Amino acid sequence: MSKFLAGILSNDHPLFTRTIAEFERAVGNEGVDTRLIADITEKAHEAMRQLGLDPADTPAEELYHALSANIMNDSPNSVLKGCEYVLLRFPEGPVSFNEQDVVENAHHELPFKNRIVGHAQRHLRAEIVKRYAEHDRTSGDMVHELAKQAGLKPDEDAGHHDVMAAQNENSDRPKLLAIGDIFTDAFIKLDEHYSVVETDEDGKEWLKLPFGSKPPYEHVDIVRSVGPSPNAAVSCARLGLDVELMAWLGDDEHGKNSLAHLKKENIGTTPMITQAGSKSSYWYVLRHGSDRTMLVKSESYDYSWTAPAKKPDWIYLAYIGKDSWALHEGLDAYLADNPEIKFVFQPATYHFEWGVEKLGSLYKKAYMVVMNREEAMQVTGLPHDDVRALADGLHKLGPSVVVITDGSHGSYASFNGKLVTIPNYPDPAPPLDRTGAGDAFASTIVAGLAKGKSVEEALTWAPINSMSVVQSIGAQAGLLRVDDIQKYLDEAPTDYKVTEVKD
Repeated sequence: MSKFLAGILSNDHPLFTRTIAEFERAVGNEGVDTRLIADITEKAHEAMRQLGLDPADTPAEELYHALSANIMNDSPNSVLKGCEYVLLRFPEGPVSFNEQDVVENAHHELPFKNRIVGHAQRHLRAEIVKRYAEHDRTSGDMVHELAKQAGLKPDEDAGHHDVMAAQNENSDRPKLLAIGDIFTDAFIKLDEHYSVVETDEDGKEWLKLPFGSKPPYEHVDIVRSVGPSPNAAVSCARLGLDVELMAWLGDDEHGKNSLAHLKKENIGTTPMITQAGSKSSYWYVLRHGSDRTMLVKSESYDYSWTAPAKKPDWIYLAYIGKDSWALHEGLDAYLADNPEIKFVFQPATYHFEWGVEKLGSLYKKAYMVVMNREEAMQVTGLPHDDVRALADGLHKLGPSVVVITDGSHGSYASFNGKLVTIPNYPDPAPPLDRTGAGDAFASTIVAGLAKGKSVEEALTWAPINSMSVVQSIGAQAGLLRVDDIQKYLDEAPTDYKVTEVKD
C-alpha cells in the first residue's frame, strides 16, 4: 500500500515506506492506508462514471482530456466535488482529479506530459498525516515529526499542513486580482572600475562603458516573476490577502519557472495565460551603485479580458504591454457590471502614452490611483510645485483616494478633502537596489486598506515595505509580512508619522 501512495505522490524518499509501516504498527495494523487508497479509488471511479468513462479500460491521456473538457463547461465542478486529494496511478504517472489542478491544466492548455498534479498531491500528503495524527492510538506530535522526516511535510507545503482548513481560512481574506506584465530580470552588477555615470549639459545622466571591449562584471542575479503587478501580488499575499495574478507568459522554461515561483508565494495562477509558441519577457538590469539601467524587451501577447472565476474585492492594474487595449475595454465593462469592486490604478508607460482622454472611463471607476509627482504633473498638466493642485486634478478624473510619491521628500495621500504626508522610513543601511520600491509602496497601501486600515494607517505601512525592499536585490526579496511591519512601527523614530498639509 505504501508503494501505491509513494507512486501517486511521486515520493521517492527512502524513509517514506518505512514511515507508513511505522504508522500502521502504531494504529494496530488497522489498515488506515488501505482505507485511504480505497477512498481514493472509489472517488476517482465515481467521477469517471459521471464523465461517461469506463474505469476498467480508460487510458491516462483520455481521462486527462475528459477532465479538462468537463471543467471548461462546469466550474465549480460537481463531478470533482470531494476529490481534493484524489489521484489515479498509471504507468505514465498520476492523473489528478483535484479541481484546481484540472482548472490550471485546462486553462493553460497543457499537454498531457506537462500536466499539473501538485495541488492533489499536497492535499493527499495532508490527508495521510491527518488520518494517522487524529487516530486514538497515535501521538499527533510523533506523526507530524516522522511525516516531516519522510517527505510528507516538505517546505513548499508550509502554510498548507491542513489544506482544507487553510482554504476555509483564506475564504475570509480580502481577494485581490493583480493584472499586468511579468518578467524575468537578470541583475548584472557592473564593475565600477569599468563603468561610469556622467551628466550632460541638460542634466541627463548617462551610463558609460568602454565600447568594443570586454569589461568584466562582478556577478549576476536572476530574479523571476517580477514586474509591477507580480510584485504587488507577492506583496499583498505576504500581507495576508488572497491573491490571483492575470499575466501573460510564453511556453518556455522561463514561463514555467515563473509559474513555479508564483505558486511558492501562494499566488493563484488560474488567470495566467500561457501563449503557445511565444517567449516570456526577459529584461537585463545593469546595476551601478544602488541605481540601475534596465534593458527592456516586452514580448507581444494576445491580450484579452477574461472575467475571473473567483470574483475579487480589489483589482490592481499596473504596467502592461502596448497591445493590451482590448483587455482595458473588457476590464472597464467588468468594473461597470461590478461597481462594488475597488479598482486601484498604478499607471505606467503605455497608460501615459494613451493619455487621460482614452483612459477616462477607467480613471472614473478607480477607487485609488498611485503615481509619482512627475507622473501626476504629466497626467493633469498642472504645475510640479503644487501637490494639492496635482491631487485635486487627479480627483477630478474620478478616484476617491490619490497617492503621490515624491522621492526623498516622502509621500502624500489625498482623500475626503484632506491632504496628508509622511516621510520616508529611515534606511538601516545604504540602499542596495531600488528596483520595486514604488511597487512595494503602492501595494502595501492597498493591502492595508483591504485589511480594514484607515488611509493614514496604511500610509504608515507603505514606506516601511519600500525601505525593506531596497535593502535586497530585486523587487520581492525584501517584502515584509504584517508582524515585520508592526515591529518597524514599534521602533519608528518620533518624527515618523502622518501629518496634515496645511496651506
